[in-house]
Amino acid sequence: MTELKYKPVPHKHDEFMAKARTRKGFAEAYDALALEYEVVGQLLKARSRAGLTQDAVAERMGTTKSAISRLESAGKHAPSLTTLKRYASAVGCELQVKLVRPKAS
Repeated sequence: MTELKYKPVPHKHDEFMAKARTRKGFAEAYDALALEYEVVGQLLKARSRAGLTQDAVAERMGTTKSAISRLESAGKHAPSLTTLKRYASAVGCELQVKLVRPKAS
């Protein structure tokens, strides 16, 4: 059998976002999900810092890789605080939640 070599596809996020923001309705839809994207970004960074795959996090949490994939997808799933605490623990972190006043416009 032929050995497959992993070749990651380069992704230039800033360029992608600049192009996507030109589409009608994109900016409003994206901005409406800002908090979800922030949470997902933090999940992904924590997992990366821990050097873990989705499979490894799933095993530590006693769930499936597909459940972790859903958790790490903005706008598709609203995780409970219990789930977020379990995820944080699995990647060697603690969950902190705070309420802040909105910035004055």
